[in-house]
Amino acid sequence: MKRLWALLAAGASVVGLTSLAGPPAQAATGCKAEYTLTSQWEGGFQAGVKITNLGEPVSGWTLEFTMPDAGQRVVQGWNAAWTQSGSSVTARGVDWNRTLSTGASTELGFVGSFTGSNPAPTSFALNGVTCTGSVTDPPTDPPADGPPAAVNGQLHVCGVHLCNQYDRPIQLRGMSTHGIQWFGQCYGDASLDALAQDWKSDLLRVAMYVQEDGYETDPAGFTSRVNGLVDMAEARGMYAVIDFHTLTPGDPNYNLDRAKTFFSSVAARNADKKNVIYEIANEPNGVSWTAVKSYAEQVIPVIRAADPDAVVIVGTRGWSSLGVSDGSNESEVVNNPVNATNIMYAFHFYAASHKDAYRAAVSRAATKLPLFVSEFGTVSATGGGAVDRASSIAWLDLLDQLKISYANWTYSDADEGSAAFKPGTCEGSDYSSSGVLTESGALLKSRISTADDFPTS
Repeated sequence: MKRLWALLAAGASVVGLTSLAGPPAQAATGCKAEYTLTSQWEGGFQAGVKITNLGEPVSGWTLEFTMPDAGQRVVQGWNAAWTQSGSSVTARGVDWNRTLSTGASTELGFVGSFTGSNPAPTSFALNGVTCTGSVTDPPTDPPADGPPAAVNGQLHVCGVHLCNQYDRPIQLRGMSTHGIQWFGQCYGDASLDALAQDWKSDLLRVAMYVQEDGYETDPAGFTSRVNGLVDMAEARGMYAVIDFHTLTPGDPNYNLDRAKTFFSSVAARNADKKNVIYEIANEPNGVSWTAVKSYAEQVIPVIRAADPDAVVIVGTRGWSSLGVSDGSNESEVVNNPVNATNIMYAFHFYAASHKDAYRAAVSRAATKLPLFVSEFGTVSATGGGAVDRASSIAWLDLLDQLKISYANWTYSDADEGSAAFKPGTCEGSDYSSSGVLTESGALLKSRISTADDFPTS
């Protein structure tokens, strides 16, 4: 349950207008490129570029711009193939964003370093055409009509992203239950109505502990409870993450037979649903990545036999920290990935405990691995203590920038700092008013309830 850079908030935006339609001689109407400095610290920064195609559909694009200061360097980037020669930077489209229809956008990003000043680029060129003037933006598509699962349909992994039925990267934002063996009263019709309609959550993560008075005590009963919550999420248009919440002991292989039994059952039962994501091991700890990988490669085929299309989330070692909490890093997963397709890797953090090194690891890993933050807290790794608002916001901004989906711990009234509700809330029916929210709950509700921007073309 519990277990990255103290970012200095800064923002700058530059809009460049250019062509995005193949060779320069055949340039169409143009495009818009928005550069945003999202974070800056001593000697380093993170920036993003959003490209919107304002011309004819294109297949293949190259973005070029010049760093204004000789000391600025691209260290690593994502959603494009990045290179730099001197002060000239080039980003080329990759498999999942190479084609842009008229009005479509794609977002790129990079981590950079600087030794002098850090001014923003003031011009861009796409496919060899330098911006020469303004172009009227294309009409804005109306907001996608319907709840998240209806809009996005069956999800899948494309490149390093979670993508929807239109093969476009998306970010899901939502909440995790606490242990359903302890807080079942928090997950009835009123609370899930509030989560879907008032919080506007995209997902509900169902935390089914295996030990600690959980699944092992009543496999049939807990399987039924999980399926019931999946149905309740589906009825409200939310995705459901089925979390096989292993924590103690930390080696998931201890529960291998239980996992096979459980996932064989829930995958067969929910195979026709499009809102289900399977999380096969919550927080492996005290165990090697090799052991975690072996477990995953035995459990995933069980799911695939019944449900071949669903996304599967694989826990990572060090309490799903990509090994950082064990003194390692993401390279062990990058260099030895799970032998399966359509999978993502779990990353968990607690904002008051996990800062510089952890955010750095996520920024690096996100260029090479599909990540899903299936659990995080705004407080310390114990789940308690004060909310670290600055670190929480830095984390949420980073996840938004990288389009990494997340579930916050927890949608419950537990007597701990990570809970969204004040103690006693689940004895009543009010899950929406400000009076029942903790500081953590108010912060997360304010972030999750902002409008989604799901692409549908």
